[in-house]
Amino acid sequence: MSDSDHHHAAASRAEEEFARLERTLHQDLREALSLRTIALMVGVLVLGLGFVLSYVGAFHDPSPHRVPIAVAAPAPLVGRLVNELNGLPGQPLQATRAVDATVALAAVRDGSASAGLLVPPKGRVDSLLVATGGGAALATAVETVVGHVEASAHRTDAITDAVPSQKGDARGLSGFYLVVGWLVGGYLVAALLGIASEARPTSARRALIRLLLTAVYAIAAGFGGALVVGPLLGALTGHVLVLGAVGSLLVFCACAVTMAFQALFGVFGIGLTLLLFVILGNPSAGGAYSTSLLPPFWRAISGVIPNGAAVQAVRRIVYFGAHDVSGNVLVVAAWAIGGAAIALAVAKYRARPVAAAARIITARHSDIATL
Repeated sequence: MSDSDHHHAAASRAEEEFARLERTLHQDLREALSLRTIALMVGVLVLGLGFVLSYVGAFHDPSPHRVPIAVAAPAPLVGRLVNELNGLPGQPLQATRAVDATVALAAVRDGSASAGLLVPPKGRVDSLLVATGGGAALATAVETVVGHVEASAHRTDAITDAVPSQKGDARGLSGFYLVVGWLVGGYLVAALLGIASEARPTSARRALIRLLLTAVYAIAAGFGGALVVGPLLGALTGHVLVLGAVGSLLVFCACAVTMAFQALFGVFGIGLTLLLFVILGNPSAGGAYSTSLLPPFWRAISGVIPNGAAVQAVRRIVYFGAHDVSGNVLVVAAWAIGGAAIALAVAKYRARPVAAAARIITARHSDIATL
């Protein structure tokens, strides 16, 4: 073979290799830019921007709104003082009459009022009762508002912390971080189980087994978290059993809701889980700032999302004698039951075509065997 033939053969092979690489490049680009990939990227972008919007929107300008305060004052003064507090610009306080100082103190200690103002019959020094156990930022906000009112009336107030936070819970944030830890573990274990096996269980029995597995995990995580913040760290002491029970319910709630989203939307369900628990739930939960200090949207959703309901439940259990905690627990239970029911229902619905296909295949095998 001449040199010219060798040259032409080499050129032909190079052209073929280039064409193959070009086809491979086109295939790679087509796969990389599939609708599914683009949808995932857009979804992550929306979640990231939503995170910024939600957290900055909730925390950039905290201000009190209708914070309940019980007012005990002499009869000729109490009506005017209550109206004055309720008429402040922006309605930072929601004042109600208390029969006497004892009733006002009881309202603060059971959490039905965030503060109490006690005005004596004589003198110009009043007593302001606060509850840092319900949130240090909220107590500070009430002190500021009432201090301005007192100064305008040429009076002063002596501040008493009627429900102080525990020694290991200096800023009253331990309950919030406990709830965050419970929730993170719950939705992570459900998501990982979906990735390890199948995001959408193909039968109600498989979904039930997965729910039972997450229930076992929830009990371990719930009581484990209570032991960590209690005996181990001394942050929230004296309520291990009750906190463990609430924590178990909350973790199972996160697992069940995550399973429901995955059953409905597959991998995109994980994004919806993050939207609910992280982007909407955490900033509205009343952790760094109590719900009374949040803007209207976050204040409105706080009590109906598991995060906010659980934070309030933990605080009421630890600091307010579990007064009126049932409503918060019912919110978490409703999400848990709803999530489990949806996950089972969707799995049962998806099992129908699988069962039908299995019957057809079995019938065909029987026909062949007969022949």
